[in-house]
Amino acid sequence: MATIEPTTRREIVLPAPPYTVDDLLKFPDDGNRYELFNGSLLVSPSPTSPHQRAIYRLQRILDDAAPLELEPLATVNLRVTDKDYYIPDLVIVPADRDQLMYSPEEILLAAEVVSPSTKMRDRGLKVMAYAAAGIPSYWRVEMGEGPTVYVYELNGESYDPPTAYKAGEIANLTTPFPVSFDPADLECQRR
Repeated sequence: MATIEPTTRREIVLPAPPYTVDDLLKFPDDGNRYELFNGSLLVSPSPTSPHQRAIYRLQRILDDAAPLELEPLATVNLRVTDKDYYIPDLVIVPADRDQLMYSPEEILLAAEVVSPSTKMRDRGLKVMAYAAAGIPSYWRVEMGEGPTVYVYELNGESYDPPTAYKAGEIANLTTPFPVSFDPADLECQRR
């Protein structure tokens, strides 16, 4: 019979909160998402298959519509301040960037697919945080009984109330560039 020997664990000694982005760089690459809000640590598990599918489908829709100078990217590092750091599910950024961390000025759109573990953040915290950072558009995707996309547009220092596009409706959007799609396409099977 084979014996499995325990492996050596890498121990991480963290400073007391509040945490900084530099502290996050010491965290293990363990599949969790580590984010910071005003120095408080937010941890999310890896996304589920439906969540990943929705992100992938939205990324393809946006990639097909994007002008050459812009591109959609999934799960980038967004450093707002030394104590505010997020990992949006999807962003639109200039295509000529190739970097580890993005600043809010480079993000034209941030999108989040709501999960049970992130619903409070995605519906409240990130709406406020992304608006305060000056990100022009925020899309919140709720899967539920058919996907609904909530589109927030920046007006001064906050977002206007969102416009909702439900499965079966066509979302004809103009920012950050013209794109039209049915939110139902975010959960459809492969073609």
